[in-house]
Amino acid sequence: MKDEKFPELTARQIAQLKQFGTIEHFSEGTTIIKAGDQQYDFFVVMDGQITIENPANKHHPLTIHKKNEFTGDSGMLSHRSAQFNGIAQAKTCVLRLTSQQLKEAIAKHSEISDVLLNAFLLRQETVLSQYQGGLKLIGSSNSKETYAIRDFMDKNHLWYNFLDVDASEDAEALLTHFGRNKEDLPFLINSEAEICQNPSLEQLATYTGVLMEFEDIVFDLLIIGAGPAGLAASVYAASEGLNVVTIDSKAPGGQAGKSSKIENYLGFPTGISGSDLANRAYVQAQKFGCNISIPHRAEKVTYNEGCFTVTATNNKVIQAKAVIAATGAEYRQLPLSTIEKYEGSGVFYSATGMNASACKDELVGVVGGGNSAGQAALFLADHAKKVFVILRGEDLGAKMSDYLVQRILAADNITVLKSTEVKALHGQYHLESVVLQHKTEGEKQEKITNLFTFIGAKPCTDWVVDLVETDEKGFICTGPGIDAKKLFACEIFKTRKPQSLETSIPGFFAVGDVRKGSVKRVASAVGEGSMAVSQVHQYLADLKKISI
Repeated sequence: MKDEKFPELTARQIAQLKQFGTIEHFSEGTTIIKAGDQQYDFFVVMDGQITIENPANKHHPLTIHKKNEFTGDSGMLSHRSAQFNGIAQAKTCVLRLTSQQLKEAIAKHSEISDVLLNAFLLRQETVLSQYQGGLKLIGSSNSKETYAIRDFMDKNHLWYNFLDVDASEDAEALLTHFGRNKEDLPFLINSEAEICQNPSLEQLATYTGVLMEFEDIVFDLLIIGAGPAGLAASVYAASEGLNVVTIDSKAPGGQAGKSSKIENYLGFPTGISGSDLANRAYVQAQKFGCNISIPHRAEKVTYNEGCFTVTATNNKVIQAKAVIAATGAEYRQLPLSTIEKYEGSGVFYSATGMNASACKDELVGVVGGGNSAGQAALFLADHAKKVFVILRGEDLGAKMSDYLVQRILAADNITVLKSTEVKALHGQYHLESVVLQHKTEGEKQEKITNLFTFIGAKPCTDWVVDLVETDEKGFICTGPGIDAKKLFACEIFKTRKPQSLETSIPGFFAVGDVRKGSVKRVASAVGEGSMAVSQVHQYLADLKKISI
């Protein structure tokens, strides 16, 4: 049976691709893809073969593409760096398409799109789960700086190999080889043996191509936030022909991206991780031509009737006719004076595969009573010796879906601690124990080494608080119910009230968790994101009428 990662294109599909690319011949072995390149082309083998090799192990090719097979992965849609070398062997004939030509072909031919994107996603999944390679990260598993880099790379589906100096002889050997010591950690090593010491997330994103360059033009739509709501808006806006750009400060997925398994999302009866759902949506949006750049955090937005100007980190200024705020909410810190000391070294705000390995045979705490806390507890229970669900209230089912409650109660190694709060954290470098206080039974110390908190989400609206109307908690107000006195004085609002997802400024929309009155569920966020695009079209039509 043919491997789905390496399908053969039909004669018809190749004929369609020929309309976009050019035929080339190689009389001798030629490197046509070089690991690290951010601009690399797509190739279909017409005759001969292309060898794909891991720069970390050139003696054993990962695969050999033969006649009618093709190179490439989902990174081609987003200008991410090439992960492998591709060598066209002697007497090989290929069809070459640039990444832009490939996008045009995918946009115009659904059959080609299906074959290529399915193979691309499978290849990415295989690389991340089965192969060692990519960037080498040398650091300590107890380091906050190392954790931040690992967290960014995991959530952005970047291929890397982590070597822990606290446990790996190879890591120690590399320190010696490069003349470094533990004070220099963390550092990255690329395939050319070049070192980048303690890189910022912006440097890492630039090197890997996650941080994109895009045109300095006035876009039809700027989407700020790439959680479920923002990604849904990105997909619908781009697929409907709008010139759209999406930015996010961390990674695709938002709060949902931190969920280890979502089982009540329509169409996925066996569940899907938030990270996988976000990655598929990320690829899907780019398939339709959406520009997505990470990490950009919106810092300020100004409005001149008909145009929004957003100032973001990395010295980026973006102009757009309309804006969708999908910045979501962040979990609050525990009210403890030492909390920042342990963030990234024992205290976490998401539970991923990276965290699970550190929890093996350990005591783990999960603080919170919502679905994210429930999903994390069940996920971590598969790895930890014991999981404590720490609940301030008395009712586990007050905010958590019933299917999660039933599974938690049935799990042998999960204990629910009701009417309990975290009062203190202890540990020299990494969290070693937690002091818990029960409402009536007093304090007790547990040797919890990993604490995951999912409490009191607050909206990420600092950047708009002086621009649009918000409620007392900072959530953005939307819809026709906004006090007429708070509406921006303009021609559009003289003829109509704000649409259901429109704010006090026309053309500025809010969707998902950042919006006042939103339902904190993935499905509703996706619904709002898609619905907002139809309202953007209405606003753009209004804008056009005024300018005529």
